[in-house]
Amino acid sequence: MQETEIKALVDAQRAFFYSGATLPLDYRVEALRTLEKIIRDHETDIAAALKEDLGKSGPEGYMCETGLVLSEIRYMLRHIRRFAREKTVHTPLTQFAARSRVKPSPYGVTLIMSPWNYPFLLTIDPLVDALAAGNTAVVKPSAYSPATSRVMTELIEAAFPREYVCVVNGGRQENQCLLNQKFDYIFFTGSQAVGKEVMRQAAGHLTPVTLELGGKSPCIVDETAKIPLAAKRIVFGKFLNCGQTCVAPDYLLCHAGVKEELLACMGEEIRRQFGTEPLHNEQYGKIVNEKHFRRLLGLIDGPKTVFGGKYDEGALRIEPTVLDGVTMDDAVMQEEIFGPILPVLTFENLDDVISHVNSHDKPLALYIFSQDREHIRRVTSQCCFGGGCINDVVVHLATSHMGFGGVGESGMGAYHGKVGFDTFSHQKSLLDKKTFMDLPMRYQPYTPLREKLIRMFLK
Repeated sequence: MQETEIKALVDAQRAFFYSGATLPLDYRVEALRTLEKIIRDHETDIAAALKEDLGKSGPEGYMCETGLVLSEIRYMLRHIRRFAREKTVHTPLTQFAARSRVKPSPYGVTLIMSPWNYPFLLTIDPLVDALAAGNTAVVKPSAYSPATSRVMTELIEAAFPREYVCVVNGGRQENQCLLNQKFDYIFFTGSQAVGKEVMRQAAGHLTPVTLELGGKSPCIVDETAKIPLAAKRIVFGKFLNCGQTCVAPDYLLCHAGVKEELLACMGEEIRRQFGTEPLHNEQYGKIVNEKHFRRLLGLIDGPKTVFGGKYDEGALRIEPTVLDGVTMDDAVMQEEIFGPILPVLTFENLDDVISHVNSHDKPLALYIFSQDREHIRRVTSQCCFGGGCINDVVVHLATSHMGFGGVGESGMGAYHGKVGFDTFSHQKSLLDKKTFMDLPMRYQPYTPLREKLIRMFLK
């Protein structure tokens, strides 16, 4: 799509927004119901696209993408009228007589830029929040997940007029053309490098942004942890979607005293969950493309591989792989892995763990497995991270009752549920001043009496 076409599209959405069509709650509710119905009617198509792009099985695709989107829609439909309601707040005596209220208002024309690893979830979930808040939306999915992008385009075009919601497909050229436009809000999910460029471009228009990025999310296993259960949950979360999950445990920080037991239990769990030949398991996914496949192979250190390490170049599959004896100098610790490779480091003292986490970029997620409440309190209080789990991994984002987002280098802003509605809403402060009286003390000339009254009212 050419820049002139994109500009015309944005202009059409702005005109539609300023017509006031998206403001009534009934219009928003109907839009969400339309979206829900068309998703339910095309679940098979969505599942097939996710299989084509990432090798996701039907159950995994529904559990991690389609089902979560439908859950977000249902949550919004239940609560949207409460979220959109004006809220009366306290009015200070200095403003007598008046009523103060806060009115959630949509920003206007929004841009949603989504990644390839969960292409349906990470596109439609923020779209749900944007529409619930009363915005229009231009959606830009990743070019790396073409099958899912094609299905989403078909669904959105069938559900909504282009001046309300539309999809722009393409690569870097289209991304740049979009970022050249003035949007009222930009929601981006992807890498730190691209996130910086999005923020730089948005700054030119003073456009507010939400950045959902990534980073090296640590998983801490202390000496009190229930090791078999920890292994089971870590294997699930790490190798879900072949490790191509922004909140996957990127590396383990394991107490030296339980490392051998944990490694043994993780080996057993990998065999139980993925079979003795994961490369031939039809429910195990694939790496998105050859470029990422080659990058991941370069991170596998053969002598340090204690489990897995095999790959199928033709199928773009890499076995669930565990590395032991890893140091911070290894290549696998220099970047976010974003694949089915789990390095294991050890510690003796929890203070060292906290110091390690805080000396690096703030991660999107942090996980701790422990039965020691003081250990849990210290880690969750003293370490800075986007969100996380205690005695589990990744599932903290699978809810509409808590916001999901990063901090520092892992992002800014959050969404899901009420937090998502607020993200796509400007909170207007309104003071409704009564006209039956008018306090004179604020007006000149400022006499000693008026000054005394001002000081009294402002105590």
